[in-house]
Amino acid sequence: MADMLDSTPIGNPVHPLVPRSDELNEKLAPQMPLQLSLSPMSDRDEEASAPGLPPASPVSMRLRTWNESKTTTFRFFFTLYSFIIMGMNDGAIGALLPYIEKYYNVSYTVISCVFLASFAGYLFSALANNLIHHRFGQFGVAILGSAGRLVGYIPMMLHPPFFVLPIFMVFPGLGNGVEDSAWNAWIGNMENANELLGFLHGAYGLGATIAPLIATAMVTKSNLPWYSFYYLMASLAGLGIVLGAFAFWGATGRVHRESHKSTTGQSRTTTRRVLREPITWLMAGFLLCYVGAEVSLGGWVTSFMLTVRHAENFAAGMSVTGFWLGITMGRLVLGFVTGRIGEKLAITVYLVISIVLQLLYWLIPSFIASAIAVGFLGFFLGPLFPAVVVTGTKLLPSDFHVSAIGFSSAFGSGGGAIFPFAVGAIAESKGVGVLQPIVLAILGFILIVWCFLPGGYRPGGLERARKNHEAIGNDVVVAFQWIMRRDEADKKPHLPKTTVSPPELEAASSVP
Repeated sequence: MADMLDSTPIGNPVHPLVPRSDELNEKLAPQMPLQLSLSPMSDRDEEASAPGLPPASPVSMRLRTWNESKTTTFRFFFTLYSFIIMGMNDGAIGALLPYIEKYYNVSYTVISCVFLASFAGYLFSALANNLIHHRFGQFGVAILGSAGRLVGYIPMMLHPPFFVLPIFMVFPGLGNGVEDSAWNAWIGNMENANELLGFLHGAYGLGATIAPLIATAMVTKSNLPWYSFYYLMASLAGLGIVLGAFAFWGATGRVHRESHKSTTGQSRTTTRRVLREPITWLMAGFLLCYVGAEVSLGGWVTSFMLTVRHAENFAAGMSVTGFWLGITMGRLVLGFVTGRIGEKLAITVYLVISIVLQLLYWLIPSFIASAIAVGFLGFFLGPLFPAVVVTGTKLLPSDFHVSAIGFSSAFGSGGGAIFPFAVGAIAESKGVGVLQPIVLAILGFILIVWCFLPGGYRPGGLERARKNHEAIGNDVVVAFQWIMRRDEADKKPHLPKTTVSPPELEAASSVP
């Protein structure tokens, strides 16, 4: 038994045929250096439990910690570096968009093609990331991610004709998409995943915060052309290739294949198999709309502040910095709250607050009020992406994680392309003020989508949902049945209450 536990690959569950109990855990715990924790029992665990006794508490999977070795620590910090560059890539576009539009003399609709180009790269990465992991492992992911960004940034430095621009923007989308799914899946399976993913996506928010600040200062204060910013981005991407090669040198495809055995009976778990899971599509649909709202706000807030709130150029650029700063702080701070109250309840609360803040941002005609509202809006939107990743890792088997998270992230990138493009196309005739009702509708929709997630609103609900094989929409069905029962109970005639005196009660109890 001890040999079997010690030989379990990192991140893979203990074999389900091994009977487990609280007593066995206590005997094994002093002998094992691994951390033991409680997790939901499988059907076999329930069968192994003796009748009349409380359910056995199984030995859970061995989870990595971010600082368990120098190699793991270096890799974790490299993922933070990668996400900072991803954030800079996405955050700078919103600040530079008015200047790119003026430089090329194109309309809102045409300039929005830049968003669609990034989606094409993400879409390709969604279809290929599982195969990339299987063939090249995390080493291949680290190299391809940074190299893809570099291939896109070098032409941007040369400011080619506009029709070439969207073509080269595909490559940063490809690099970001491959790393996005890989590092989310890797850290999502670590101990304290909510907190660590909060730092990971906080790094993204940090990059998206400093990029508009740097880009705006370069254009407005130093009078540099917009494409000068991509000299910096190309340098950071080149450094990423070197750091990634050192960090993941031994993480080859063979290592990945050995540590992620398929649970489907096939040689490897294919993306097609993962797409049969409804949870994958719920995650994808949620992130499609969430990232669409996030990138629409980040991409068009500068234009909105300039056109509708009549702010100065530098102040408008700082407002988008405040939005991304809010996202960064939200991911760092609320990551410690989300896991403790449960992902389902936490995201529901965050979305309700975000809807209120979006209304304030839209309806109060003041630049200062709008800047404050959009900053707090970023704060409560920030933890949504990492919480969805943790939700996926709790509801799906470990060999599904790379494909499911990769596909969902690519779908999310689709929202980051489609919705800003739609805002730009509609703004061409209706004005950039259409941003607000569109974002409000998106937030309301994803709140409804989130309610269909199984697991209830208590901590540990996701684990119980996986154990009990709860279907999507189970909570909605349960809530509807409860309402119907209450409605039927209210319609039944109420009998008048009769009072029974103590002597009568005593006499009734003595009758045989």
